[in-house]
Amino acid sequence: MRRNSFLAVFVMTLVVLAGASADSRGPTHASKKEEAPLRVALAGLVHGHAKGFFDQFQKRTDLQVVGIAEADHQLAAQYAKSYGLAQGLFYSDLEAMLKATHPQAVLAYTNTYDHRRVVEICARYGVPVMMEKPLAVSLEDARAIQKAARAGKIQVLVNYETTWYRSNQAAYDLVRENAIGEIRKIVVHQGHRGPKEIGVGPEFLAWLTDPKLNGAGALFDFGCYGADLATWLMDGRRPDSVTAVTQQIKPDVYPQVDDEATIILTYPNAQAIVQASWNWPFSRKDMEVYGQKGYAITVGRDTVRVRLPEKAETSSDAKPLEKTKEDSVSYLRAVLLEGLKPEGQSSLETNVIVTEILDAARQSSATGKTVSLAGTP
Repeated sequence: MRRNSFLAVFVMTLVVLAGASADSRGPTHASKKEEAPLRVALAGLVHGHAKGFFDQFQKRTDLQVVGIAEADHQLAAQYAKSYGLAQGLFYSDLEAMLKATHPQAVLAYTNTYDHRRVVEICARYGVPVMMEKPLAVSLEDARAIQKAARAGKIQVLVNYETTWYRSNQAAYDLVRENAIGEIRKIVVHQGHRGPKEIGVGPEFLAWLTDPKLNGAGALFDFGCYGADLATWLMDGRRPDSVTAVTQQIKPDVYPQVDDEATIILTYPNAQAIVQASWNWPFSRKDMEVYGQKGYAITVGRDTVRVRLPEKAETSSDAKPLEKTKEDSVSYLRAVLLEGLKPEGQSSLETNVIVTEILDAARQSSATGKTVSLAGTP
């Protein structure tokens, strides 16, 4: 019996020592915490990018979907079937879902008009929000979102596909390094054949072509990309003026909204031209940045063409992005779990300016007059 007791004490001592040793290894515990999945909930499924979210992120181990708020039961059933989602994930009401699931963040896939409502509800529960671009349908809503975010002390981020393009970051770096000189002109091309022509889902098409729910047509849908990129490249500066021209080239297809838009932004020493279209023969997301000494032209997601003083133009793949900026989920995790400060394309501050630009562009296209932002708060 004494031999057995001695062995038992010996074994227990080893266990205690092992536990103490493990507790002293701080990095091991930290790494486990970093690897823990971010618990997110979805607000709405009517935005077609929700499909892209599930296609891209459903199998990621650093992310866990704990709830989905969607009032359209038929649409919810479609997603449940397509992606093998448990029925228990679905709720008809956002607030009820927040109370039941306590997510660390909400991803908004509603129409743009509902962004304000989503943020105001989430702010009451202290839950950060990342939404699909653009931020809002009006400057009034953008400022209400900003107010709610401050009151609830939450982060509000806006997801643009182009934020995760290596090519755009390379162009931005050339500007910051003064390699091409001070910016004189930015030209942004964003468009495709049109949402109906490319076959977006009926739930998506219904609100994209509704001026209340989308804010406009191509003007807001694609104009927001250029406004966001220009504001980022201009280091968060608001333009002095906004001039916009819109057309309905296909009124039989899009009777309520524009399908072609051009926005001109002026700055003290530069211009930005945003070309937004639902009429182009192919999808296109690229830009040209002209400085005093050279230029950078992005070609798709990865490639950038550069010409510097006394040198021939070069074309090459841009360097990879930082891990925290490779995609929207990695960025969201970095902001919420690692303390990364939101800035640039995704930040609320930038996107309030973007909404101000779009609001002014809508006013300009309606009146045929340039809208001055100089001197306004």
